[in-house]
Amino acid sequence: MNIRYIYLFILVLGFFACDEDDNILPEEVILPELTAGSVDFSNYVAVGASFTSGFTDGGLFKASQENSFPNILSKIFANAGGGTFTQPLMSDNTGGILVGGSVVRSYRLTFNSAIPGPQALDAFLTGLGAPVPPITTEAGMNIGSDFNNFGIPGAKSWHLVAPGYAGLNPFYARIASSPTATVLADAMAQNPTFFTLSEIGGNDVLGYATSGGDGSNLITPSAGAAGVGFDETFNALVTTLTSGGAKGVVTNVPYVTDLPHFTTVPNNALVIDEAAAGQLTGFFQAVAGIFTQVLIAQMVPPAQAQALASQYAIQFNAGANRWIIDVPVTPTNPLGFRQMTEDELLVLTIDQSALAQGYGSVALTPEVLQVLEILKTGGTPTPQQGALVIAAVNGIDDGDALDRDELAEIKMATDAYNTTIAAVASANDAIALVDLNATLTELSSIGINFDGFNINADLITGGAIGLDGIHLTGRGYAYLANKFLEAIDAAFGSNFIESGNIAKANDYPTNYSPTLQ
Repeated sequence: MNIRYIYLFILVLGFFACDEDDNILPEEVILPELTAGSVDFSNYVAVGASFTSGFTDGGLFKASQENSFPNILSKIFANAGGGTFTQPLMSDNTGGILVGGSVVRSYRLTFNSAIPGPQALDAFLTGLGAPVPPITTEAGMNIGSDFNNFGIPGAKSWHLVAPGYAGLNPFYARIASSPTATVLADAMAQNPTFFTLSEIGGNDVLGYATSGGDGSNLITPSAGAAGVGFDETFNALVTTLTSGGAKGVVTNVPYVTDLPHFTTVPNNALVIDEAAAGQLTGFFQAVAGIFTQVLIAQMVPPAQAQALASQYAIQFNAGANRWIIDVPVTPTNPLGFRQMTEDELLVLTIDQSALAQGYGSVALTPEVLQVLEILKTGGTPTPQQGALVIAAVNGIDDGDALDRDELAEIKMATDAYNTTIAAVASANDAIALVDLNATLTELSSIGINFDGFNINADLITGGAIGLDGIHLTGRGYAYLANKFLEAIDAAFGSNFIESGNIAKANDYPTNYSPTLQ
Protein backbone atom coordinates (compact mmCIF):
# COMPACT_ATOMS: atom_id res chain seq x y z
CA MET A 1 0.00 0.00 0.00
CA ASN A 2 2.85 2.42 0.91
CA ILE A 3 4.61 1.63 -2.37
CA ARG A 4 1.40 2.46 -4.28
CA TYR A 5 1.21 5.91 -2.62
CA ILE A 6 4.88 6.54 -3.36
CA TYR A 7 4.22 5.92 -7.10
CA LEU A 8 1.17 8.18 -6.99
CA PHE A 9 3.21 10.94 -5.36
CA ILE A 10 5.90 10.67 -8.08
CA LEU A 11 3.20 10.80 -10.77
CA VAL A 12 1.68 13.97 -9.30
CA LEU A 13 5.11 15.62 -9.11
CA GLY A 14 5.68 14.76 -12.78
CA PHE A 15 2.29 16.20 -13.73
CA PHE A 16 2.99 19.53 -12.05
CA ALA A 17 6.49 19.63 -13.48
CA CYS A 18 5.14 19.19 -17.03
CA ASP A 19 2.40 21.73 -16.42
CA GLU A 20 4.92 24.29 -15.26
CA ASP A 21 7.12 23.78 -18.35
CA ASP A 22 4.16 23.99 -20.69
CA ASN A 23 3.20 27.37 -19.33
CA ILE A 24 6.58 28.97 -19.87
CA LEU A 25 5.93 31.76 -22.38
CA PRO A 26 8.50 32.66 -25.04
CA GLU A 27 10.24 35.91 -24.52
CA GLU A 28 8.45 38.80 -26.20
CA VAL A 29 10.21 39.96 -29.35
CA ILE A 30 10.45 43.73 -29.30
CA LEU A 31 10.88 45.15 -32.78
CA PRO A 32 12.77 48.39 -33.25
CA GLU A 33 10.86 51.55 -34.02
CA LEU A 34 10.46 52.29 -37.72
CA THR A 35 12.73 54.92 -39.24
CA ALA A 36 12.52 56.35 -42.75
CA GLY A 37 16.26 56.78 -43.00
CA SER A 38 17.18 59.51 -45.45
CA VAL A 39 13.99 59.25 -47.53
CA ASP A 40 11.04 61.64 -47.64
CA PHE A 41 8.02 59.45 -48.41
CA SER A 42 5.49 62.27 -48.20
CA ASN A 43 4.74 62.22 -51.94
CA TYR A 44 5.42 58.84 -53.50
CA VAL A 45 4.93 58.56 -57.28
CA ALA A 46 5.16 55.26 -59.17
CA VAL A 47 6.19 55.23 -62.83
CA GLY A 48 6.25 52.10 -64.95
CA ALA A 49 4.18 49.71 -67.00
CA SER A 50 1.78 46.86 -66.27
CA PHE A 51 3.45 45.55 -63.09
CA THR A 52 3.28 49.05 -61.61
CA SER A 53 -0.40 49.35 -62.49
CA GLY A 54 -1.33 46.02 -60.86
CA PHE A 55 -2.28 44.34 -64.14
CA THR A 56 -3.02 40.61 -63.72
CA ASP A 57 -4.99 37.75 -65.28
CA GLY A 58 -4.96 39.49 -68.64
CA GLY A 59 -6.63 42.69 -67.42
CA LEU A 60 -6.57 45.76 -65.20
CA PHE A 61 -9.43 46.06 -62.73
CA LYS A 62 -10.21 47.73 -59.42
CA ALA A 63 -9.32 44.78 -57.19
CA SER A 64 -6.01 44.18 -58.95
CA GLN A 65 -5.10 47.87 -58.75
CA GLU A 66 -5.71 47.84 -55.00
CA ASN A 67 -3.14 45.03 -54.82
CA SER A 68 -0.57 46.73 -57.04
CA PHE A 69 2.86 46.78 -55.45
CA PRO A 70 2.92 50.63 -55.35
CA ASN A 71 -0.38 50.67 -53.44
CA ILE A 72 0.98 48.04 -51.06
CA LEU A 73 4.12 50.11 -50.55
CA SER A 74 2.13 53.30 -49.98
CA LYS A 75 0.28 51.72 -47.05
CA ILE A 76 3.60 50.77 -45.47
CA PHE A 77 5.16 54.16 -46.27
CA ALA A 78 2.26 55.75 -44.37
CA ASN A 79 3.93 54.47 -41.19
CA ALA A 80 7.09 56.40 -42.12
CA GLY A 81 5.64 59.77 -43.09
CA GLY A 82 4.08 58.73 -46.37
CA GLY A 83 1.16 60.74 -47.68
CA THR A 84 -1.97 59.97 -49.68
CA PHE A 85 -1.50 57.66 -52.66
CA THR A 86 -4.11 57.90 -55.40
CA GLN A 87 -4.63 55.58 -58.35
CA PRO A 88 -6.71 55.91 -61.55
CA LEU A 89 -9.05 53.10 -60.56
CA MET A 90 -11.01 51.32 -63.26
CA SER A 91 -14.79 51.50 -63.07
CA ASP A 92 -15.35 47.77 -62.55
CA ASN A 93 -13.70 44.38 -62.08
CA THR A 94 -14.22 43.04 -65.60
CA GLY A 95 -10.67 43.76 -66.76
CA GLY A 96 -11.99 45.34 -69.96
CA ILE A 97 -11.85 48.86 -71.35
CA LEU A 98 -13.89 50.86 -73.87
CA VAL A 99 -13.04 53.62 -76.32
CA GLY A 100 -16.07 55.49 -77.57
CA GLY A 101 -18.29 52.70 -76.30
CA SER A 102 -16.45 49.99 -78.26
CA VAL A 103 -14.49 47.28 -76.48
CA VAL A 104 -10.74 47.62 -77.09
CA ARG A 105 -9.73 45.20 -74.34
CA SER A 106 -12.08 42.40 -73.40
CA TYR A 107 -12.71 40.52 -70.16
CA ARG A 108 -9.98 39.31 -67.84
CA LEU A 109 -9.21 35.64 -67.37
CA THR A 110 -10.52 33.33 -64.71
CA PHE A 111 -9.84 29.68 -63.91
CA ASN A 112 -12.26 26.97 -64.93
CA SER A 113 -11.28 23.56 -63.61
CA ALA A 114 -13.56 21.92 -66.19
CA ILE A 115 -11.27 22.94 -69.05
CA PRO A 116 -7.47 22.82 -69.34
CA GLY A 117 -6.32 26.28 -68.35
CA PRO A 118 -7.67 29.81 -67.99
CA GLN A 119 -10.88 31.02 -69.61
CA ALA A 120 -12.23 34.48 -70.38
CA LEU A 121 -14.52 35.77 -67.63
CA ASP A 122 -17.51 36.35 -69.91
CA ALA A 123 -17.29 32.84 -71.38
CA PHE A 124 -16.99 31.35 -67.91
CA LEU A 125 -20.05 33.17 -66.56
CA THR A 126 -22.06 32.39 -69.69
CA GLY A 127 -21.24 28.73 -69.24
CA LEU A 128 -22.60 28.90 -65.71
CA GLY A 129 -25.74 30.65 -66.87
CA ALA A 130 -24.73 33.61 -64.72
CA PRO A 131 -25.11 37.26 -65.73
CA VAL A 132 -22.08 38.82 -67.41
CA PRO A 133 -21.30 42.29 -66.00
CA PRO A 134 -20.81 44.98 -68.63
CA ILE A 135 -17.47 46.64 -69.28
CA THR A 136 -17.90 50.21 -68.06
CA THR A 137 -14.42 51.81 -68.03
CA GLU A 138 -14.40 54.37 -70.84
CA ALA A 139 -10.93 55.49 -71.92
CA GLY A 140 -12.47 58.22 -74.03
CA MET A 141 -13.48 59.96 -70.80
CA ASN A 142 -10.45 61.64 -69.25
CA ILE A 143 -10.52 61.50 -65.45
CA GLY A 144 -7.67 63.94 -64.82
CA SER A 145 -3.97 63.42 -64.24
CA ASP A 146 -3.62 64.13 -60.54
CA PHE A 147 -2.55 60.63 -59.51
CA ASN A 148 0.38 58.94 -57.82
CA ASN A 149 0.39 55.77 -59.88
CA PHE A 150 1.57 56.22 -63.48
CA GLY A 151 1.81 52.53 -64.30
CA ILE A 152 0.72 52.29 -67.95
CA PRO A 153 0.07 48.73 -69.19
CA GLY A 154 1.86 48.06 -72.47
CA ALA A 155 4.29 50.98 -72.19
CA LYS A 156 7.80 50.50 -73.52
CA SER A 157 10.68 52.60 -72.21
CA TRP A 158 10.49 55.22 -74.95
CA HIS A 159 6.70 55.47 -74.69
CA LEU A 160 7.13 57.21 -71.33
CA VAL A 161 8.82 60.19 -72.99
CA ALA A 162 6.83 60.17 -76.24
CA PRO A 163 4.48 63.17 -76.72
CA GLY A 164 1.06 62.04 -77.87
CA TYR A 165 1.36 58.51 -76.45
CA ALA A 166 -2.18 58.97 -75.13
CA GLY A 167 -3.38 58.57 -78.71
CA LEU A 168 -1.91 55.05 -78.81
CA ASN A 169 -2.66 53.71 -75.33
CA PRO A 170 -6.17 53.93 -73.83
CA PHE A 171 -4.84 53.34 -70.32
CA TYR A 172 -2.83 56.54 -70.59
CA ALA A 173 -5.51 58.39 -72.56
CA ARG A 174 -7.85 58.41 -69.56
CA ILE A 175 -5.28 60.16 -67.31
CA ALA A 176 -3.10 62.20 -69.68
CA SER A 177 -3.05 65.92 -68.89
CA SER A 178 -3.33 66.72 -72.61
CA PRO A 179 -3.31 64.87 -75.94
CA THR A 180 0.37 65.77 -76.40
CA ALA A 181 1.49 65.07 -72.83
CA THR A 182 4.15 62.56 -71.82
CA VAL A 183 3.87 60.06 -68.99
CA LEU A 184 7.12 61.34 -67.50
CA ALA A 185 6.00 64.99 -67.51
CA ASP A 186 2.64 64.11 -65.94
CA ALA A 187 4.43 62.14 -63.22
CA MET A 188 6.84 65.00 -62.54
CA ALA A 189 3.90 67.42 -62.27
CA GLN A 190 3.06 65.63 -59.01
CA ASN A 191 6.36 66.85 -57.48
CA PRO A 192 7.49 63.47 -56.15
CA THR A 193 9.70 63.24 -53.08
CA PHE A 194 10.17 59.52 -53.70
CA PHE A 195 9.54 57.33 -56.74
CA THR A 196 9.70 53.83 -58.11
CA LEU A 197 10.64 53.23 -61.74
CA SER A 198 9.78 49.61 -62.36
CA GLU A 199 10.08 47.04 -65.17
CA ILE A 200 11.32 49.64 -67.67
CA GLY A 201 12.59 47.59 -70.59
CA GLY A 202 10.32 44.63 -69.89
CA ASN A 203 7.82 45.50 -72.61
CA ASP A 204 10.69 46.43 -74.94
CA VAL A 205 11.45 42.70 -75.23
CA LEU A 206 8.13 41.20 -74.12
CA GLY A 207 6.20 42.31 -77.20
CA TYR A 208 8.78 40.63 -79.41
CA ALA A 209 8.63 37.48 -77.30
CA THR A 210 4.83 37.16 -77.13
CA SER A 211 4.63 37.60 -80.91
CA GLY A 212 7.09 34.75 -81.36
CA GLY A 213 9.64 37.09 -82.89
CA ASP A 214 7.60 37.17 -86.08
CA GLY A 215 8.62 40.74 -86.91
CA SER A 216 5.35 42.40 -85.89
CA ASN A 217 6.83 43.77 -82.65
CA LEU A 218 10.49 44.73 -82.60
CA ILE A 219 12.94 44.85 -79.70
CA THR A 220 13.92 48.39 -78.70
CA PRO A 221 17.60 48.92 -79.56
CA SER A 222 20.01 49.84 -76.76
CA ALA A 223 21.63 52.62 -78.78
CA GLY A 224 19.93 55.79 -79.94
CA ALA A 225 18.71 59.10 -78.59
CA ALA A 226 16.26 59.39 -75.70
CA GLY A 227 12.90 58.33 -77.04
CA VAL A 228 14.55 55.94 -79.49
CA GLY A 229 17.16 53.77 -77.77
CA PHE A 230 16.83 52.20 -74.35
CA ASP A 231 20.10 53.45 -72.81
CA GLU A 232 19.54 57.18 -73.30
CA THR A 233 15.83 56.86 -72.53
CA PHE A 234 16.49 55.17 -69.21
CA ASN A 235 19.12 57.77 -68.33
CA ALA A 236 16.67 60.55 -69.16
CA LEU A 237 13.96 58.99 -66.99
CA VAL A 238 16.21 58.70 -63.94
CA THR A 239 17.79 62.13 -64.45
CA THR A 240 14.38 63.78 -64.65
CA LEU A 241 12.84 61.90 -61.73
CA THR A 242 15.77 62.79 -59.43
CA SER A 243 16.07 66.39 -60.65
CA GLY A 244 13.96 67.77 -57.81
CA GLY A 245 15.88 65.93 -55.12
CA ALA A 246 13.68 62.82 -55.00
CA LYS A 247 15.16 59.44 -54.24
CA GLY A 248 13.86 56.28 -55.78
CA VAL A 249 14.11 52.61 -56.63
CA VAL A 250 14.51 51.09 -60.09
CA THR A 251 14.28 47.48 -61.18
CA ASN A 252 16.19 45.63 -63.83
CA VAL A 253 14.60 43.50 -66.55
CA PRO A 254 13.82 39.82 -66.03
CA TYR A 255 14.38 37.12 -68.60
CA VAL A 256 10.78 37.16 -69.78
CA THR A 257 11.11 33.70 -71.29
CA ASP A 258 11.22 32.30 -67.74
CA LEU A 259 7.55 33.29 -67.41
CA PRO A 260 4.89 30.55 -67.68
CA HIS A 261 3.54 32.23 -70.83
CA PHE A 262 6.55 30.59 -72.52
CA THR A 263 7.16 27.52 -70.37
CA THR A 264 3.71 26.00 -69.86
CA VAL A 265 3.08 24.36 -73.25
CA PRO A 266 5.79 21.70 -73.64
CA ASN A 267 7.71 21.47 -76.90
CA ASN A 268 7.69 17.66 -76.77
CA ALA A 269 3.96 17.08 -76.39
CA LEU A 270 3.61 15.22 -79.70
CA VAL A 271 2.79 11.95 -77.96
CA ILE A 272 2.20 9.07 -80.39
CA ASP A 273 2.13 5.30 -80.46
CA GLU A 274 4.51 3.06 -82.39
CA ALA A 275 2.28 2.88 -85.47
CA ALA A 276 1.93 6.68 -85.69
CA ALA A 277 5.67 7.09 -85.14
CA GLY A 278 6.35 4.75 -88.06
CA GLN A 279 3.90 6.63 -90.27
CA LEU A 280 5.45 10.03 -89.47
CA THR A 281 8.98 8.70 -89.95
CA GLY A 282 7.97 7.25 -93.30
CA PHE A 283 6.36 10.52 -94.34
CA PHE A 284 9.47 12.57 -93.65
CA GLN A 285 11.66 10.00 -95.38
CA ALA A 286 9.40 10.52 -98.39
CA VAL A 287 9.87 14.29 -98.09
CA ALA A 288 13.66 13.84 -98.04
CA GLY A 289 13.52 11.52 -101.08
CA ILE A 290 11.24 13.80 -103.09
CA PHE A 291 13.34 16.87 -102.30
CA THR A 292 16.50 15.03 -103.31
CA GLN A 293 15.02 14.49 -106.76
CA VAL A 294 13.91 18.14 -106.93
CA LEU A 295 17.48 19.27 -106.24
CA ILE A 296 18.95 16.88 -108.77
CA ALA A 297 16.50 18.22 -111.35
CA GLN A 298 17.94 21.66 -110.54
CA MET A 299 21.43 20.37 -111.45
CA VAL A 300 22.62 19.92 -107.88
CA PRO A 301 25.13 17.02 -107.75
CA PRO A 302 23.40 13.87 -106.40
CA ALA A 303 25.65 13.49 -103.35
CA GLN A 304 25.19 17.13 -102.40
CA ALA A 305 21.44 16.93 -103.02
CA GLN A 306 21.11 13.87 -100.82
CA ALA A 307 23.16 15.44 -98.02
CA LEU A 308 21.06 18.63 -98.08
CA ALA A 309 17.74 16.76 -98.17
CA SER A 310 18.72 14.29 -95.43
CA GLN A 311 17.91 16.85 -92.70
CA TYR A 312 14.22 16.37 -93.51
CA ALA A 313 14.27 12.61 -92.85
CA ILE A 314 13.18 13.25 -89.25
CA GLN A 315 12.84 10.21 -86.99
CA PHE A 316 9.91 9.76 -84.60
CA ASN A 317 9.54 7.34 -81.71
CA ALA A 318 6.67 5.95 -79.66
CA GLY A 319 6.06 8.37 -76.76
CA ALA A 320 6.88 12.08 -76.57
CA ASN A 321 8.33 13.82 -79.63
CA ARG A 322 9.16 17.46 -80.31
CA TRP A 323 7.06 19.51 -82.69
CA ILE A 324 8.03 20.63 -86.17
CA ILE A 325 8.47 24.42 -86.48
CA ASP A 326 8.77 26.77 -89.43
CA VAL A 327 12.05 28.67 -89.59
CA PRO A 328 13.46 31.16 -92.10
CA VAL A 329 14.39 29.69 -95.45
CA THR A 330 18.16 29.68 -95.85
CA PRO A 331 20.64 28.04 -98.22
CA THR A 332 21.25 25.38 -95.57
CA ASN A 333 17.52 24.88 -94.85
CA PRO A 334 15.77 25.57 -98.17
CA LEU A 335 12.42 24.10 -97.08
CA GLY A 336 12.30 26.25 -93.94
CA PHE A 337 11.28 23.73 -91.27
CA ARG A 338 12.89 21.50 -88.67
CA GLN A 339 12.18 19.75 -85.40
CA MET A 340 12.33 21.86 -82.23
CA THR A 341 15.36 21.63 -79.97
CA GLU A 342 15.16 21.06 -76.24
CA ASP A 343 15.47 24.72 -75.24
CA GLU A 344 13.02 26.24 -77.73
CA LEU A 345 9.64 27.47 -76.52
CA LEU A 346 5.97 27.69 -77.44
CA VAL A 347 3.73 30.58 -76.40
CA LEU A 348 0.78 30.00 -74.09
CA THR A 349 -1.69 31.38 -76.64
CA ILE A 350 -0.97 28.69 -79.24
CA ASP A 351 -4.08 26.82 -80.41
CA GLN A 352 -3.64 23.55 -78.53
CA SER A 353 -6.66 22.00 -80.22
CA ALA A 354 -4.89 22.56 -83.56
CA LEU A 355 -1.84 20.74 -82.21
CA ALA A 356 -4.05 17.70 -81.68
CA GLN A 357 -5.14 17.91 -85.33
CA GLY A 358 -1.69 17.89 -86.96
CA TYR A 359 -0.46 21.44 -86.39
CA GLY A 360 3.22 21.03 -85.58
CA SER A 361 3.63 17.83 -87.56
CA VAL A 362 1.79 16.86 -90.78
CA ALA A 363 -1.56 17.71 -92.38
CA LEU A 364 -2.38 14.40 -94.03
CA THR A 365 -5.07 14.61 -96.71
CA PRO A 366 -6.43 11.80 -98.90
CA GLU A 367 -4.42 13.23 -101.80
CA VAL A 368 -1.18 13.13 -99.79
CA LEU A 369 -1.91 9.60 -98.61
CA GLN A 370 -2.40 8.59 -102.22
CA VAL A 371 1.04 9.91 -103.16
CA LEU A 372 2.60 8.10 -100.19
CA GLU A 373 0.98 4.88 -101.41
CA ILE A 374 2.56 5.41 -104.85
CA LEU A 375 5.97 5.75 -103.20
CA LYS A 376 5.39 2.71 -101.00
CA THR A 377 4.75 0.52 -104.06
CA GLY A 378 7.87 1.78 -105.82
CA GLY A 379 6.15 4.22 -108.13
CA THR A 380 7.34 7.70 -109.09
CA PRO A 381 4.98 10.58 -108.30
CA THR A 382 4.69 13.54 -110.62
CA PRO A 383 6.34 16.84 -109.62
CA GLN A 384 2.89 18.16 -108.69
CA GLN A 385 2.24 15.14 -106.46
CA GLY A 386 5.67 15.54 -104.85
CA ALA A 387 4.89 19.17 -104.11
CA LEU A 388 1.70 18.03 -102.36
CA VAL A 389 3.75 15.90 -99.96
CA ILE A 390 6.21 18.68 -99.12
CA ALA A 391 3.34 21.15 -98.64
CA ALA A 392 1.74 18.75 -96.14
CA VAL A 393 4.47 19.55 -93.60
CA ASN A 394 2.50 21.60 -91.07
CA GLY A 395 5.15 23.34 -89.01
CA ILE A 396 4.28 25.65 -86.11
CA ASP A 397 4.17 29.25 -87.29
CA ASP A 398 6.85 31.72 -86.25
CA GLY A 399 4.33 33.66 -84.14
CA ASP A 400 3.62 30.64 -81.94
CA ALA A 401 7.21 29.69 -81.10
CA LEU A 402 10.56 31.12 -80.07
CA ASP A 403 13.47 29.44 -81.79
CA ARG A 404 17.07 29.51 -80.58
CA ASP A 405 17.98 32.60 -82.64
CA GLU A 406 15.02 34.56 -81.28
CA LEU A 407 15.80 33.45 -77.72
CA ALA A 408 19.37 34.65 -78.19
CA GLU A 409 18.11 38.07 -79.34
CA ILE A 410 15.88 38.39 -76.27
CA LYS A 411 18.70 37.48 -73.91
CA MET A 412 21.17 39.78 -75.61
CA ALA A 413 18.80 42.75 -75.38
CA THR A 414 17.89 41.99 -71.75
CA ASP A 415 21.54 41.73 -70.73
CA ALA A 416 22.33 45.01 -72.48
CA TYR A 417 19.43 46.79 -70.76
CA ASN A 418 20.47 45.41 -67.38
CA THR A 419 24.05 46.55 -67.87
CA THR A 420 22.77 50.10 -68.40
CA ILE A 421 20.38 49.94 -65.44
CA ALA A 422 23.09 48.64 -63.11
CA ALA A 423 25.50 51.36 -64.23
CA VAL A 424 22.93 54.13 -63.71
CA ALA A 425 21.99 52.82 -60.26
CA SER A 426 25.63 52.41 -59.22
CA ALA A 427 26.54 55.93 -60.27
CA ASN A 428 23.64 57.63 -58.47
CA ASP A 429 23.38 57.71 -54.68
CA ALA A 430 19.71 58.64 -54.96
CA ILE A 431 18.88 55.31 -56.62
CA ALA A 432 18.41 51.82 -55.18
CA LEU A 433 18.15 48.74 -57.37
CA VAL A 434 15.79 45.76 -57.13
CA ASP A 435 17.07 42.68 -58.94
CA LEU A 436 13.79 41.64 -60.56
CA ASN A 437 15.72 39.36 -62.89
CA ALA A 438 17.12 37.29 -60.03
CA THR A 439 13.70 37.15 -58.35
CA LEU A 440 11.99 35.76 -61.45
CA THR A 441 14.82 33.28 -62.01
CA GLU A 442 14.37 32.02 -58.45
CA LEU A 443 10.59 31.80 -58.87
CA SER A 444 10.96 29.82 -62.09
CA SER A 445 13.56 27.40 -60.72
CA ILE A 446 13.29 26.48 -57.04
CA GLY A 447 10.46 28.75 -55.91
CA ILE A 448 10.45 31.16 -52.97
CA ASN A 449 9.21 30.77 -49.40
CA PHE A 450 6.94 33.71 -48.59
CA ASP A 451 5.53 33.59 -45.05
CA GLY A 452 5.24 29.82 -45.16
CA PHE A 453 3.80 29.73 -48.69
CA ASN A 454 5.98 28.33 -51.45
CA ILE A 455 5.33 30.53 -54.47
CA ASN A 456 6.76 29.74 -57.88
CA ALA A 457 6.24 30.51 -61.57
CA ASP A 458 3.96 27.59 -62.40
CA LEU A 459 0.79 28.66 -64.18
CA ILE A 460 -2.34 28.54 -61.98
CA THR A 461 -0.82 26.56 -59.10
CA GLY A 462 2.38 28.53 -58.45
CA GLY A 463 0.76 31.43 -56.64
CA ALA A 464 3.12 34.11 -58.00
CA ILE A 465 2.09 34.54 -61.65
CA GLY A 466 -1.43 35.31 -62.82
CA LEU A 467 -3.52 33.46 -65.37
CA ASP A 468 -2.04 35.30 -68.37
CA GLY A 469 1.30 33.69 -67.57
CA ILE A 470 3.08 37.07 -67.49
CA HIS A 471 1.87 39.35 -64.71
CA LEU A 472 2.03 38.77 -60.98
CA THR A 473 -0.81 37.79 -58.66
CA GLY A 474 -1.75 39.96 -55.70
CA ARG A 475 0.51 37.77 -53.57
CA GLY A 476 3.27 38.05 -56.13
CA TYR A 477 3.02 41.85 -56.03
CA ALA A 478 3.15 41.73 -52.23
CA TYR A 479 6.40 39.77 -52.39
CA LEU A 480 7.77 42.26 -54.90
CA ALA A 481 6.83 45.11 -52.54
CA ASN A 482 8.98 43.51 -49.87
CA LYS A 483 11.91 43.34 -52.29
CA PHE A 484 11.53 47.10 -52.76
CA LEU A 485 11.57 47.57 -48.99
CA GLU A 486 14.76 45.52 -48.72
CA ALA A 487 16.43 47.71 -51.34
CA ILE A 488 15.27 50.90 -49.65
CA ASP A 489 16.61 49.72 -46.29
CA ALA A 490 19.98 48.82 -47.79
CA ALA A 491 20.40 52.05 -49.74
CA PHE A 492 18.84 54.71 -47.55
CA GLY A 493 19.13 53.57 -43.94
CA SER A 494 15.47 52.80 -43.26
CA ASN A 495 14.48 49.66 -41.37
CA PHE A 496 11.19 48.47 -42.81
CA ILE A 497 12.21 44.80 -42.75
CA GLU A 498 13.76 44.84 -39.28
CA SER A 499 10.80 46.73 -37.78
CA GLY A 500 8.28 44.32 -39.30
CA ASN A 501 6.70 46.88 -41.61
CA ILE A 502 6.29 44.51 -44.53
CA ALA A 503 3.58 42.92 -46.67
CA LYS A 504 2.22 39.59 -45.40
CA ALA A 505 1.48 36.80 -47.86
CA ASN A 506 -1.82 35.83 -46.31
CA ASP A 507 -3.24 39.33 -46.84
CA TYR A 508 -3.07 39.04 -50.64
CA PRO A 509 -4.84 36.66 -53.03
CA THR A 510 -3.45 34.38 -55.71
CA ASN A 511 -6.67 34.61 -57.74
CA TYR A 512 -9.80 36.72 -58.02
CA SER A 513 -13.35 35.42 -57.90
CA PRO A 514 -15.10 35.34 -61.28
CA THR A 515 -18.15 36.91 -59.63
CA LEU A 516 -16.18 39.84 -58.22
CA GLN A 517 -18.26 42.97 -58.85
